Amino acid sequence: MRILLVEDDTPLADAVCSYLAAKAFVVDVAPGLAEARAALHAVQYAAVLLDLHLSDGEGLALLPNIRALREKPIVIVLTARDQVTDRIRGLDAGADDYLIKPYDPAELLARLRAVERRRSASNTPVLRFGGLEIDLARDLVRKDGRPVTLTQKEWALLRVMATRPERIHTRELLADALYGFGDEADSNTLEVFISRLRRKLGREHIQTLRGLGYRLSFSPGDDPP
Repeated sequence: MRILLVEDDTPLADAVCSYLAAKAFVVDVAPGLAEARAALHAVQYAAVLLDLHLSDGEGLALLPNIRALREKPIVIVLTARDQVTDRIRGLDAGADDYLIKPYDPAELLARLRAVERRRSASNTPVLRFGGLEIDLARDLVRKDGRPVTLTQKEWALLRVMATRPERIHTRELLADALYGFGDEADSNTLEVFISRLRRKLGREHIQTLRGLGYRLSFSPGDDPP
């Protein structure tokens, strides 16, 4: 999952980025509205973490830009303002959740996952098919009852597909989940990670749809080309 953190407090932004990166998320930081709008134009984000008080304006001014996107990301407002009226205004403007500073990054992650589950219309973060089990809440994968060890990049890729299983994910979207701005990647990086996941999870669970992208499938009998 690739996240846009709109935050002008550099120490806080660094701390949040470090925590989420350790949980296999890719995070881009925008210190102001101008940078955030440019980032939203360039990348399809799964979530936006939005500070309200920015050096070049109020964070809520970004919500119309987000609502205009074809694929709308999760929006969690992060702010020191603790007035009920401020929370209501943010939620009415289109935010999915609201977190008061100072906050624990673990709570931020829990809220992000909760909204993610609501978006996917799933009451549980655990996906099961046959001997394969993917637990998004605890970052665990088991195959035939045994834990499967994944790298951070493999988790980043699997999280995107597992959040919306059976959906076709384009190469561009999956590549965005692997690397942030400034990171370097080879042109065949995505295929390398797809191949690794197939070896670890089972080839039948990741389909290639030529010219379209990839899909995490839990349907019996599927066999990727």
